[in-house]
Amino acid sequence: MTSDLARIFGPDGALAQALPNFRARPQQIELAEAIAEAITSNGQLLAEAGTGTGKTFAYLVPALLSGGKVIIATGTKTLQDQLFDRDLPRVRDALKLPIEAALLKGRTNYVCHYHLARTRSEGRFTAREHIAHVQRIGAFAERSNTGDRADCETVPESSPVWPLVTSTRDNCLGSECGHYKECFVMKARREALTADVVVVNHHLLFADIALKDDGLGELLPACNTVIIDEAHRAPDVATVFFGESTSMLQVTELARDVELEQRRVAREASDLLDSALAVGMAARAVRLGFDLGSAKIVRDDTRSRREFVDALDRLIDELSTLADGIESQAERSEEMPGLLKRTRALAERLSAWRDDSRGDLIRWADISANGWQLHATPLSVADVFRKETVGTARSWIFTSATLSAGGDFSLFARQLGLDAAPAKSWPSPFDYANAGRIYVPQGLPPPNSPTHTQAVIDAALELVALSGGRAFLLFTSLRALRQCAEVFPQKLRERDLEFPVLTQNDAPKGELLRRFRTLGNAVLIGSQSFWEGVDVAGDALSLVVIDKLPFAPPDDPVLAARMKYLEEQGGSPFMDWQVPQAAISLKQGAGRLIRSESDRGVLAICDDRLVSKGYGRVLRASLPPMPFTRALSDVAVFFASSGRVDA
Repeated sequence: MTSDLARIFGPDGALAQALPNFRARPQQIELAEAIAEAITSNGQLLAEAGTGTGKTFAYLVPALLSGGKVIIATGTKTLQDQLFDRDLPRVRDALKLPIEAALLKGRTNYVCHYHLARTRSEGRFTAREHIAHVQRIGAFAERSNTGDRADCETVPESSPVWPLVTSTRDNCLGSECGHYKECFVMKARREALTADVVVVNHHLLFADIALKDDGLGELLPACNTVIIDEAHRAPDVATVFFGESTSMLQVTELARDVELEQRRVAREASDLLDSALAVGMAARAVRLGFDLGSAKIVRDDTRSRREFVDALDRLIDELSTLADGIESQAERSEEMPGLLKRTRALAERLSAWRDDSRGDLIRWADISANGWQLHATPLSVADVFRKETVGTARSWIFTSATLSAGGDFSLFARQLGLDAAPAKSWPSPFDYANAGRIYVPQGLPPPNSPTHTQAVIDAALELVALSGGRAFLLFTSLRALRQCAEVFPQKLRERDLEFPVLTQNDAPKGELLRRFRTLGNAVLIGSQSFWEGVDVAGDALSLVVIDKLPFAPPDDPVLAARMKYLEEQGGSPFMDWQVPQAAISLKQGAGRLIRSESDRGVLAICDDRLVSKGYGRVLRASLPPMPFTRALSDVAVFFASSGRVDA
């Protein structure tokens, strides 16, 4: 296949002939050849490909040519849609291959005929806008072939109607549903089982691996190749699916659903209604057991909080009582058996969280202003994931622009049990030496200083004046983001700088990015959600400011437990885990800047540790190879030479 790939990706190959803007790149050919070899040998490959390498085509071509069934998992639903709607058809058509492809999402992405009909009949909504949303979704469900809510453009994603017209694993009736034959979820799964290529997201893939969704475990065994794109996210997603979580929202939603079903089919069973209301009250009492605004607390530290312990015991007892009440009414409707199953599962998980002493799970509570979540998180997912990938008759490809810290893949490999997997990096083809600069301001206070954020804001103001707006200001905490958002517009006005300011959460992420691109000279203030998966090529973005090195917060119970375990094994928690993790995250943030061969810009990192600490070398080695400076005058010269400053 190697000679075929060189020809296909070459300047006169099938891709160049079919795609007007395609350019042959040696890195892309080498990456495709390495992926083809792994597919042929049913092997594994950790493939890090710098921005502009063209990794999507590099894995699509050998995957489509392999002749086997392929699952491709992306990090987000947006990229999942892009891959299925745009990239995959272009490659398939260029290669003239009779490939059948399917798009498969989690069940909450599809309109549920049963829940739609129930919501319509119950008249739960009184606001005219929400009533209109129900009607539009109903009309959409009648004309749609897929039922994919992403295609329902007349109802916003944030509408409160969506959770009531889609199903979850808990409330799906399965084969007992009267709408089973025309179910959009089942239709999508049937198409996935017969397709040559199935495009999923990480959550769905790991749900399949962990057998966390009934009826889905049949997808993975049938495939020959699994390609995980944006694989740097995979360890965190795997941790979620190999663990257990129970939230106040899950409990209160259960209580609400039981109450609605009691009123619908068992009005005379007043004790069932009383039990449902008692469960809801008990769930809220658990939150009141913490005299804290928000916190993350390991289970052992909760045992001294008597009010919390008593409230949790009461909630478990109330759930058991509710289960007995539902069981006595189980024959009254098709919903009751599912409600009984949900109630028992919640009681079992809460009991296990309270009492279980398994050393391989980290049990902790996440307390927010309005609720709680109780987690049982695996200390490591390496062993369970290794069993899925080693010795199976399928190949596993893990690819991303950020898998290593300065070329060292050991952290990613260790997290997923892939220590024996071949790993290689392919550099970006971009001319970073001329495309940009890395700037670390001098004289900033330490990052843990209370004056640091204000100093970052002041430094960013000077940089934005030089860049003519066109900037992302990225913060590692929401607190720092809010501080900047409060004062930055006024500071711009004081300098007579009329740059529009966009702030995370002022609008949906996609809408903010659309405005940013359209305005052309805006300043966007964001946090973690804008560090990755964001692509703004062209003149609209020429400055990325990062407030501090992205080390994980020290109060994270999962991180603390893993650091302790690593130390007990003789490792160095800081250098073996925290520094590589920060390097990968920093590389993601830096990757927002240069997105095409013509882009130019400055990456400003407002944290002196990048220079002053020994581990700064590892972090710098992970950044794009752009010239480094600490002089603001160099930045001014760079922007002036670009001829794009419009301040």
